[in-house]
Amino acid sequence: MAVHIDWRDDVAIMVIDRVEARNALNAGVIADIGRALDTVAASDASALVIVGAGDRAFCAGADIKEIEGRTREEQHRAVLLGQSTFAKLDHLPMPSIAVIRGFALGGGLELAMACTFRIALPDAKLGLPEIKLGLIPGFGGTQRLPRLVGSARAAELILSGRTIDATEAERIGLVQAVVEGDDATAAGLTFAARFTAYSRGAGLLARQAIEAASTLPLAAGLDAEADLLVEAFVSADAREGIAAFREKRAPQFNRRPAHA
Repeated sequence: MAVHIDWRDDVAIMVIDRVEARNALNAGVIADIGRALDTVAASDASALVIVGAGDRAFCAGADIKEIEGRTREEQHRAVLLGQSTFAKLDHLPMPSIAVIRGFALGGGLELAMACTFRIALPDAKLGLPEIKLGLIPGFGGTQRLPRLVGSARAAELILSGRTIDATEAERIGLVQAVVEGDDATAAGLTFAARFTAYSRGAGLLARQAIEAASTLPLAAGLDAEADLLVEAFVSADAREGIAAFREKRAPQFNRRPAHA
C-alpha cells in the first residue's frame, strides 16, 4: 500500500509513500488514504499527523498519466471520490496536522487544506497549478482556500497557478507556522503535543463550534455553541477537569493508548 500508519504513543502518523512519483495521488493512493483515515477515526489517537515520504514532496498532486484519457463520467466519479475522501478529515474525532516538506501542489495542497492545521518546513512549495493544464482544483481547493486566505488571495493563487514558498504561505495564513529542521514527523509530533494532553471529546466539540462560525449566521452559531458547551459540560471529562482544577492536580482524561 502507498499509505501506511505509524504510531508514536497516542499520535497516529499517516505517511504517503510513493516516493518515485513525489507522492502523487492516483486512484489507489486516494483509496489507501480513505482506509487509513477510517482506521484512525476508529482509534483512540489524540491527533493525526500527515507527512509525505522522502525529502522532495508532501504530495505533488494528481498523477497526470492516470487522468489523461478519462471520460467525463470517469472524471466526475474520481472527483467525487477525492472530495469524499478528504472530507473524512473534517469528521475525525481528533485534530489533524499536515506537515509540508517540499512540494504540496494541486491535490496535495487540497489534502493539506482539509486538515485542521498545516505547518511547513522551510523548503515547502505550495500551489494549485491546475489552471496551467486548462483545469481547476477539484478536491476542495476552490472552497477551502478562500476560507483560509480570503477570496481575493485565493482567486489570485488559483487563477495564476503560481507556487508560493513557506514564508509567504505563513504570511497569508495558509500555514500556521514555518518550523526549522528537515524532519517532518518530528515537527508534526512537536506541534501535536500542544493538543494531546486535553480531552479529545471537548476538542471535537470545540472544532464543531468553530466550523459553525464559518457556515452559520451569528445567532445560529451562538445557539450551536451553547448546545455544544452543554454537551461538554455533562461529560465525564468535564467532571474530571473541574475536579482536577479544584484539587490543584493535572486532569486524567479518559484515554487509553491508541496502539499497543
